Amino acid sequence: MIYKARKSWGAWFGLIFGVVVYGFAIWGIGYSLDESDKTLKILLYIPTYLLLVVQVYLILGAFNLKYQVNDDHFILIWGFAKKHIAWEEFNEVIEIKGHGNFFPFLAITWPGYIVGLFQLKGVGPVRMYGTHAKDGFLYLKTQRGFLGITPENESLAEVIAERTGQDIKVIDMDAMPVEEKGEDMHEDRYFRLYYKLNVFLLAGYVLYVAIFYPGSDAPNFIILLLVLAIALFLFNIGNAKRLYQFSTQGGYMTLLLGIAVTGIFLILSISQISL
Repeated sequence: MIYKARKSWGAWFGLIFGVVVYGFAIWGIGYSLDESDKTLKILLYIPTYLLLVVQVYLILGAFNLKYQVNDDHFILIWGFAKKHIAWEEFNEVIEIKGHGNFFPFLAITWPGYIVGLFQLKGVGPVRMYGTHAKDGFLYLKTQRGFLGITPENESLAEVIAERTGQDIKVIDMDAMPVEEKGEDMHEDRYFRLYYKLNVFLLAGYVLYVAIFYPGSDAPNFIILLLVLAIALFLFNIGNAKRLYQFSTQGGYMTLLLGIAVTGIFLILSISQISL
């Protein structure tokens, strides 16, 4: 029997985001750099296309995310990949309730989609394959890894428990002491402030270019700086979230660095200072 993940627009969000961001990045690099800058163009194209391949793989996983149960195995279906786990390989079946405090390692999240390796503070490591998980998910401890899934049909937990002979344990994250659960960066007012400043500053930069250069007559260096600002924003946001779990100050400084650099790029563009 096949169980779908919770309904989500995450796959479509990732597709639209990828088309807009990577489409602009590829166009912007080609527009802003000519043949005399061929080496720099290649150096910028290589990571762009590599990340585009990763984005496509993630989107395929979002569009094809299912959980299957048969007589012998639990099967996780993600994109073209299938992970088979025999019933005797299950150690624990845990239902996580409440607002979990996730910290990413090798992971990606966007609205309606969460995948990759996280540390769930107060619980342990988990490799997520789901959609909406902030308010609860099914945590499967197996001999082949610790998995987090978000089935639309909550009866899947009972089916797995019955097949494995395990009892369903419940962990309420909202009832967990903050000393165990850790500080949630999404509830940290400074982190949220610096994050929003990064978003508003980048949005202001995009708006500036769209208003004053609505056609394709923008100076090359302005387009190049905008491409770099977008890349910096995506890189900094991910790293700030990773650093925060080890050092709140490190997370703050990473976001502040992004604000400073994007601000400098915007000032250079407004001043039309040729680099």
